[in-house]
Amino acid sequence: MTLYSCCLILLLFTWNTVAYGPNQRAQKKGDIILGGLFPIHFGVAAKDQDLKSRPESVECIRYNFRGFRWLQAMIFAIEEINSSPALLPNMTLGYRIFDTCNTVSKALEATLSFVAQNKIDSLNLDEFCNCSEHIPSTIAVVGATGSGISTAVANLLGLFYIPQVSYASSSRLLSNKNQFKSFLRTIPNDEHQATAMADIIEYFRWNWVGTIAADDDYGRPGIEKFREEAEERDICIDFSELISQYSDEEEIQQVVEVIQNSTARVIVVFSSGPDLEPLIKEIVRRNITGKIWLASEAWASSSLIAMPEFFRVIGSTIGFALKAGQIPGFREFLQKVHPKKSTNNGFAKEFWEETFNCYLPDGSKNSPASTSFHKGHEEGLGTGNGTAAFRPPCTGDENITSVETPYMDYTHLRISYNVYLAVYSIAHALQDIYTCTPGKGLFTNGSCADIKKVEAWQVLKHLRHLNFTNNMGEQVDFDEFGDLVGNYSIINWHLSPEDGSVVFEEVGHYNVYAKKGERLFINENKILWSGFSKEVPFSNCSRDCLPGTRKGIIEGEPTCCFECVDCPDGEYSDETDASACDKCPEDYWSNENHTSCIPKQIEFLSWTEPFGIALTLFAVLGIFLTSFVLGVFTKFRNTPIVKATNRELSYLLLFSLLCCFSSSLFFIGEPQNWTCRLRQPAFGISFVLCISCILVKTNRVLLVFEAKIPTSLHRKWWGLNLQFLLVFLCTFVQIVICVIWLYTAPPSSYRNHELEDEIIFITCHEGSLMALGFLIGYTCLLAAICFFFAFKSRKLPENFNEAKFITFSMLIFFIVWISFIPAYASTYGKFVSAVEVIAILAASFGLLACIFFNKVYIILFKPSRNTIEEVRCSTAAHAFKVAARATLRRSNVSRKRSNSLGGSTGSTPSSSISSKSNHEDPFPLPASAERQRQQQRGCKQKVSFGSGTVTLSLSFEEPQKNAMANRNAKRRNSLEAQNSDDSLMRHRALLPLQ
Repeated sequence: MTLYSCCLILLLFTWNTVAYGPNQRAQKKGDIILGGLFPIHFGVAAKDQDLKSRPESVECIRYNFRGFRWLQAMIFAIEEINSSPALLPNMTLGYRIFDTCNTVSKALEATLSFVAQNKIDSLNLDEFCNCSEHIPSTIAVVGATGSGISTAVANLLGLFYIPQVSYASSSRLLSNKNQFKSFLRTIPNDEHQATAMADIIEYFRWNWVGTIAADDDYGRPGIEKFREEAEERDICIDFSELISQYSDEEEIQQVVEVIQNSTARVIVVFSSGPDLEPLIKEIVRRNITGKIWLASEAWASSSLIAMPEFFRVIGSTIGFALKAGQIPGFREFLQKVHPKKSTNNGFAKEFWEETFNCYLPDGSKNSPASTSFHKGHEEGLGTGNGTAAFRPPCTGDENITSVETPYMDYTHLRISYNVYLAVYSIAHALQDIYTCTPGKGLFTNGSCADIKKVEAWQVLKHLRHLNFTNNMGEQVDFDEFGDLVGNYSIINWHLSPEDGSVVFEEVGHYNVYAKKGERLFINENKILWSGFSKEVPFSNCSRDCLPGTRKGIIEGEPTCCFECVDCPDGEYSDETDASACDKCPEDYWSNENHTSCIPKQIEFLSWTEPFGIALTLFAVLGIFLTSFVLGVFTKFRNTPIVKATNRELSYLLLFSLLCCFSSSLFFIGEPQNWTCRLRQPAFGISFVLCISCILVKTNRVLLVFEAKIPTSLHRKWWGLNLQFLLVFLCTFVQIVICVIWLYTAPPSSYRNHELEDEIIFITCHEGSLMALGFLIGYTCLLAAICFFFAFKSRKLPENFNEAKFITFSMLIFFIVWISFIPAYASTYGKFVSAVEVIAILAASFGLLACIFFNKVYIILFKPSRNTIEEVRCSTAAHAFKVAARATLRRSNVSRKRSNSLGGSTGSTPSSSISSKSNHEDPFPLPASAERQRQQQRGCKQKVSFGSGTVTLSLSFEEPQKNAMANRNAKRRNSLEAQNSDDSLMRHRALLPLQ
């Protein structure tokens, strides 16, 4: 069985050897062999295998100069290590390098060669066969390029724990160590690249993009990671398509139609150059311009895409490139390549022919290299300068530096440096094995591997623990996923003004080590959009929402497609494309454009506003008029009018009116805590003092006139001290209400934000509306009692109380305060204070005008009525009117009684009062003479009642007059008073009160 297995493996190895002749590999013997997988060609020729004969290996087409340069980098690194005395001394590294043709099948075909050789060595068949050309096992493989290819290779190599160090496979799937146990790489994981792409889109404020990915293990995982990052940044994807270099024309057409009809201008592409090339060619054919291409590292600098004839379509490309490295001496090594000198490199011959578009005379024109060229060129895929029918022979003296090819583009060594670094990583792992000290090794009991018989799994163990410094002074160590964390350069495609070629201008970088938000740097001044423009293109589903608006969702559309909605009042947005409006702080309100918050307008009844000024002027006018009346009463304090109005109470009444007018001023100006606590009590106490004075004053006279005989008790009861005591008691009740109010629930200044959104009303919070109700209610109660007494005494002599005017003043007072209640309840803000000020002023002016203006008018403009005779005449008239009514009432009763007894008509009772019934004096005096007589001898009043008029004549002459006149007057007064004893007694009793 063992022999059978040996023969099978030998047969497999022999078949692989036949399939890969000398011209299809680069091979060199050594103590330790490294394998290599490079894409020397971009693809394979399509061939229908009908299986009518033995299947043949497909031919590779379309030469890849960059792939050959990467191969040269591996050879250069191995030769440099072999010549180094410090690294692996006395050891020689060899290599076996194959062409993957950028396909999985070719890569696996080559990988089987590595695995078969290792299995032969593990079988230890040296005793059965004498193999002079025996090649040692491949202990590590450098490659492959594409992630899809590396995935297939890694699955196979992982079965035998052969370490694989890739230089260009960046798929994040390869970080899964459960599936890919022996895979490592010197290129960063695509996870960082996808994040960087999303960061670039966010940087330029794009949110509407399309995605295209290669349908392999590189494109699908990369674009999936990008979608995750885009979703976190609210970036919407308009379309997502998969492509392949083997897609048929119809599939390509469908993808191009999607791109052409899309409104997204930014297209994110995770693909390799060969996979993308068919799509770009169709886009160029249709001349679809105006798109911005965001390129992944695999095609950002691809020579297949970065061609001048494609530039008008993809001139806006921004791509990612690996950080360039330095390989000293590599340029000279590249220039030394020659088919005759590079005997170990079977790819040199084809490289020479492709570079100079010729064929070497010693090679057959039907050789695989020549055949592959012609077939590729006939399909338009060749890179030579000759025709499909003929190539001139090569002289062998051609100058490699005279031809511009990607092979000689060593200005930015990225993938080449990764190859270089991969070889040195394996070499340093071998060096660790070579210098291992027993007891300190990585294997069981600290043992070390034997460098002479080293196996692949032992090298893999040391690679996982590798740590060394490269030639650029950077630390190299693979993480737990077998990855090296690296940075990216950001490049922009420019058209060279010198030769019209596409050049890659570095415009920024992406540092994966930096903190989030600080990783991306872009120099926008270096970027050219569409090859010439500096203006950043627009790629959004909707136009930006300006500050002051927010994004509104449109039903059925992606979140990036929105409408701009104005921020509501009280909210703002100060940035473009705000998702939501922010609320302004409590004391702020949004401005007109809703772009910022401004302090709210502060409102209160100000001294400086017209309304406040008007109220202040009225209050000052009231104070002035009250002061004027007080001054008049003080100056004319000994006149009868002032005496008859109880001047002491009048003074107190005028003082209370001054307080009423002054209290209104506390309601104007910015409310403070002290003004809020002072204004309502000041207003309430002032008005109660005023109403108390009027009440006591009115009730005093009414009580005297209503009394039958004003005795000394009445005089004592209504003395001045008692009047003030009653005023004090009435006022004290209001003071008690105010004290309780201020103690239990004191008013305070209050900033009201609720009445109007954009205004802060500074008002007084009354603390207790019930207390305010008690204050106003008590005032109105006193006013109602005062109104009652004033109405009851409306027919008394007007010189003793102002009955009619007090009645009017109380009516005005009630009208004002009854109107005040609904007005106070329905207004808000500063108008609450204004309503109360108006009520105070209206009530105060009503009291002042009704009670005092008539008297001031008499004092100042009618001094003839301000005499003792006028006052006494008025009093006497009232007394005789009452007496006459009483006499007539008695006579009417007597008449009715006599009529009932005798049926005869009775005569009118005699009286000493001069009476005229329904007729006038036969000899009346002129009006002027009558007034003169009254002034000289007394007064004559007519009192009308019932059906008659009584004329009263009284004389109040000075004692200096002649005695006869006095006696006649006294006799007449005595005679006239006989029928009105009660009334005259009141008159005499009232005279001292005057």
